[in-house]
Amino acid sequence: MTPRAQLRGGALVLALVALALMVRWSRSGAGDPVHVLVGPTMGTSFRVLVAADLEEREIERVRIVVEERLDRVNRLMSTYDTTSEVSRFNRHGSTQPFPMSAELIEALAMAREVSERSGGAFDATVAPLVEAWGFGPGGGIDGPRAPRPSETDLVRLRERLGYERVIVDRAAGTAAKTHAETRVDLSGIAKGYGAEAVSAGLAELGLTSFLVEVGGELAAAGMRSGRPWRVGIERPDDEPGIWGTVELSDEGIATSGDYRDYYEADGVRYAHVIDPRTGRPIIVRGASVSVVHPSAAMADAWATALTVLGPDEGYEVARREGLAAVFVYAVEGGLRSSITPELGARFTAAEDAR
Repeated sequence: MTPRAQLRGGALVLALVALALMVRWSRSGAGDPVHVLVGPTMGTSFRVLVAADLEEREIERVRIVVEERLDRVNRLMSTYDTTSEVSRFNRHGSTQPFPMSAELIEALAMAREVSERSGGAFDATVAPLVEAWGFGPGGGIDGPRAPRPSETDLVRLRERLGYERVIVDRAAGTAAKTHAETRVDLSGIAKGYGAEAVSAGLAELGLTSFLVEVGGELAAAGMRSGRPWRVGIERPDDEPGIWGTVELSDEGIATSGDYRDYYEADGVRYAHVIDPRTGRPIIVRGASVSVVHPSAAMADAWATALTVLGPDEGYEVARREGLAAVFVYAVEGGLRSSITPELGARFTAAEDAR
């Protein structure tokens, strides 16, 4: 098996099958007014739970809003869709301003904020590195059989990298590059942004209690049966089950890790997460970070940044920034977790994690 063939997990892509053809509704439990909507999106899947007693016409309205919001995010942010807005921006080989949608400008502004506050551990301009290391639509430098770039390749690629190279002008509705060959990859924020976009759409319908999940990133609103929504955090190892649970209400949670999407070459496991500071993927160490934040998009970006930083430096940054986060990482003989004070008692460890 080639290194490329060993890649596991999803990425931000344009679904080949229309959402409407694969969406299904179900009602959860006899007499329990929780409806479930599932389907494909962004190369992964979505799941929407609505705690309300809905009629058929109301269900149809929810379905339409979910599909429209996710389809729009995909059409704006997918690097796999050559017609998406971010793909057109990436092909814009000029430093002149590029007219851009309000959503993409917002996502770039969020990304830059996390970049600045994390010391560059998150950077939306890593697109060339993502492809060079064998992740993303372009494969490696010389194709999928050669994903590992040379030092010369890295020096050449890093000339066009850096979050400072994308200048957003909200008033003008434009973004500009300071290097014509700079390209953007928003896969570290897009799923959270999609969950948040759906959440906003459901709120506009007057719904007050729901849980939106897009590729593992979640946005929650209101309560279910008088309690916050409870979600589980997966163990970052080969053991099935969860490490713990967190209760959510009117906020989002995102998890990033190095244990699922990777390839192995010459005995080294390269995670899909790129460290923008070194230009290299992080090495798989069996770790995950979950971040709770009022914005699901910001939770997504911060989870990626803290994964890059690792459980030690990442924990210190999370403490400094006042983030509600839990780090789960491998130690000799099992797993260990570190929880920031902002998450504190809201995290409940599973029985086998205590």
